[in-house]
Amino acid sequence: MTATMTARAVLLLIAAGAGVAPAPVAHAADVMVVPSELWDRPRTGRAVLDTPSVRRAVQLLLARPNATLIIHHGRGQEPQLAAEELRAWLVALAVEAARVSLNNDLQSNELRLEVTP
Repeated sequence: MTATMTARAVLLLIAAGAGVAPAPVAHAADVMVVPSELWDRPRTGRAVLDTPSVRRAVQLLLARPNATLIIHHGRGQEPQLAAEELRAWLVALAVEAARVSLNNDLQSNELRLEVTP
């Protein structure tokens, strides 16, 4: 088993193992807010995936082979760095980089995750 396959298997187990129901098929985009508390402490892969909104977004993304995940963030340096860090964590946890993009279209410092169909 390669490292990527192992990381993907771990991601699938973590995303599925929290007792969250499988993602339903939806016709509209699903949007979740990343709590600011995630940035108040040191982060690990486990801490990122234990965040309910991130876990839900990953579940939806994995359930929809053609979907993409957009990380919406504010225009300042801090929101952009947070969005880039979150994207890096997701890629490190075996989410395909091509399926995750950033969009600086918010007027606030919050991060929103949008899984498009």
